[in-house]
Amino acid sequence: MAFYSSGVEYGIHSLMSMVDANGDSREMSVRELAELQNVPYDYLAKIFTRLSRAGLVVSSEGKGGGFRLACASELITVLDIVHAIDGQKSMFECREIRQRLALFDEAPPSWVCHGPCSVRSVMDSAQKRMEEELARYTVLDLVRSMFRKAPDTFAIEVKEWVKERRSKTQQRSAILPAAKKTR
Repeated sequence: MAFYSSGVEYGIHSLMSMVDANGDSREMSVRELAELQNVPYDYLAKIFTRLSRAGLVVSSEGKGGGFRLACASELITVLDIVHAIDGQKSMFECREIRQRLALFDEAPPSWVCHGPCSVRSVMDSAQKRMEEELARYTVLDLVRSMFRKAPDTFAIEVKEWVKERRSKTQQRSAILPAAKKTR
């Protein structure tokens, strides 16, 4: 079982899709992002509600509305996204097993309870290191890594896909009001 939800992966990839090869942010709708990544629209919409509440994205109104990053991609860390989507999770919950040994007959000696549980200490340290690592990487870092691997044409293909998708959406929007008037 994964520690973080699939929403975290969807959110990270979505924010990466909103940044071009130059590191500049682009506005995209949730529907565009869902179609581009082949992920469920309804689920992604809920993720964007969380990203918006966390101040990582802002929405824009109007026909071509969507979302854009609330700040520069180099300022949004993977940890910011994780916390926005899944909240601040503790990977371990100490149950104080050390105090419940049958030998103690429900009255553990003081030496057992003295100081923090060593198991908990190790787990807390592991979580701290994991979160430090997630905080080291930004959306821009991930985008740059992706574009280093991708062929030069990939950035152009994504840009064209978004442009074509927006054009189709605007055409449909123009047709709908005209069709209602003819009824």
